[in-house]
Amino acid sequence: MISTLELRPLANDTYIAQSGSLKLNFRMYLSNSTFNLRYPKDVYDRTWIPYFQPEWTQISTTANVSNQNHYDPPQAVLKVAATPTNLDAPLMINWTLENPDDQIYLYRHFAEIQDIKANDTREFDCVLNGEKINTQVFSPKYLEIKTMLTTIPRECKGGICRMQLIRTQRSTLPPLLNGFEVYSVLQLPQAQTNENQVVAIKNIKSTYGLSKISWQGDPCVPMQFLWDGLNCNITDISTAPKIISLDLSNNTLSGMVPEFLASMTSLLVINLSGNNLSGSIPQALRDREREGLKLYVLGNKNLCLSTTCIDKPKKKFPVKIVAPIASIAAIVVMMILIFVFMKKMSSRNKSEPWIKTKRRRFTYSEVLEMTKNLQRPLGEGGFGIVYHGDINGSEQVAVKLLSETSAQGYKEFKAEVELLLRVHHINLVSLVGYCDEQDHFALIYEYMSNGDLHQHLSGKHGGTVLNWGMRLQIAIEAALGLEYLHIGCKPAMVHRDVKSTNILLDEEFNAKIADFGLSRSFQVGNDDQSRVSTVVAGTLGYLDPEYYLTSELSEKSDIYSFGILLLEIITNQRVIDQTRERPNIAEWVTFVINKEDTSKIVDPKLQGNYEPRSVWSALEVAMSCANPSSAKRPNMSQVIIKLKECLETENARTSRIQDMDSHHSSSAELRVTVTFDSDLYPKPR
Repeated sequence: MISTLELRPLANDTYIAQSGSLKLNFRMYLSNSTFNLRYPKDVYDRTWIPYFQPEWTQISTTANVSNQNHYDPPQAVLKVAATPTNLDAPLMINWTLENPDDQIYLYRHFAEIQDIKANDTREFDCVLNGEKINTQVFSPKYLEIKTMLTTIPRECKGGICRMQLIRTQRSTLPPLLNGFEVYSVLQLPQAQTNENQVVAIKNIKSTYGLSKISWQGDPCVPMQFLWDGLNCNITDISTAPKIISLDLSNNTLSGMVPEFLASMTSLLVINLSGNNLSGSIPQALRDREREGLKLYVLGNKNLCLSTTCIDKPKKKFPVKIVAPIASIAAIVVMMILIFVFMKKMSSRNKSEPWIKTKRRRFTYSEVLEMTKNLQRPLGEGGFGIVYHGDINGSEQVAVKLLSETSAQGYKEFKAEVELLLRVHHINLVSLVGYCDEQDHFALIYEYMSNGDLHQHLSGKHGGTVLNWGMRLQIAIEAALGLEYLHIGCKPAMVHRDVKSTNILLDEEFNAKIADFGLSRSFQVGNDDQSRVSTVVAGTLGYLDPEYYLTSELSEKSDIYSFGILLLEIITNQRVIDQTRERPNIAEWVTFVINKEDTSKIVDPKLQGNYEPRSVWSALEVAMSCANPSSAKRPNMSQVIIKLKECLETENARTSRIQDMDSHHSSSAELRVTVTFDSDLYPKPR
């Protein structure tokens, strides 16, 4: 899925090489800042890295600089510059090339940002390894961009480059430099793949609707980006490569075998086995087989492998005979179905339950009695409404009643029961009993008096605001419940619907995970991240994007959802909010960090009453969990270790406050102010 595609085209004459392509070595702006610059500060989304030396002096301006040229450097680049602190010293930059034989192009961006006096002059020469690279001395104009570039490629002996800006004799001011770009020439000596073969392979791609990620660009070159399933002969770089084998096996291809494959005369091997191809093999390919082509087509059950494929005429049966027989057969089938259904309903009405469990089985009348005729609803989910109840006036319970109009239904209801019968953990909501009586299905859980986490974050539950320590403790307990599902259950389980409304809190604010109707089991392999293909299910905003794209479920899908939950705990922002600049909470947090406006991230209800290191460490955990790539996400055990460290840091802060409080009189009021150190904030990644 892609929601937005932004193109930022450069002008055709922006970066030009005499031959080959240009490879970026570095792009810097001369500033003592610690932040990289990117879009929207650079309209082309180039990355500018700050660079500064101790022997330089930083100068800057608040005025706008005219930057309208083909290169369009950001204002933030042109509003700062470096000059040598020593008037007589050159401004010098040294670097080493990765490949000593590389040819390079230099792009230097200048703008005078000091309002110099009438009797002052700033002019200088540009020298690369002792050789002048500008034809005349240069004097930058006030608040106006000037980009100087080398029109022919330069070389650095031994790969060591030294650029110097040297002031002239008549100059009263030292040289300055605002921005600097260096590119290496990347030669592409390898000829492109044979044009006819490129056309043929692209026909194959379109005919079968292949969406292989690697099938982009030239099929054969460069070698490291060779298309999957292809093998090419690339022995002579001066000769166009040719495709010599094509492996499209086990790709669920359907339809006829295309005849144009025979036109790829260089092909020695074609492997089409294990697909759903039908019809017959084209004669042209049969002829190529006799010439030495190896054609593999086994595993296509609808493909005729004979040289003469003629459909046999179907025998005609007398309609007068078939019709009565079909009618009688239909009646017999209907009678059998009715008999089976009646027997099933009869057995359902008996006392024998479909749930084999030692937990108490309640009748529907008992459910009505314990809920006082469904008098007090607690909430509503995908299955139906949850009601408050009590058993014998002593044990409070929550009764989940399956609605006839439930969006999830009996299958998920049964799945939740089967899971709860075999899981036992302090951080999972426990099952007290159940009701399975004709059309009435209910699950009876332990009662969680403090509702769900979402109610507390949103303020709908009332009461005091959850402090940072309590939020961390809730996150840890939810993580412990997930860890048990992932590694404590046999077989392991994926919850598939981790979200704040499914984190319930008891009387002492202990957290427990609820709602297991979407949970699925999976077998853990050697890589500890086995996957199972399944229909995508979950809640928008919490749903793992990789799972959504591939339908392949693993425990890392829960970890993504937990990362979103943790961001919700930290920020108290909606997971999806169309009024924000970035509706998705993970994208919004990344956006705010990149704008260096991290004060907006933490829930303002906390009023700064927390240890910053604890919050930012938790934020890093959340962002690592919510990584779009499942391979880069931690496992739940690693998450728990990090969150416990965050809680220890926060507890140390509260202990210090309590110690301070003990030194004041009981009537004294202690005010705590948290001062933020910019070094503690997460840096853009």
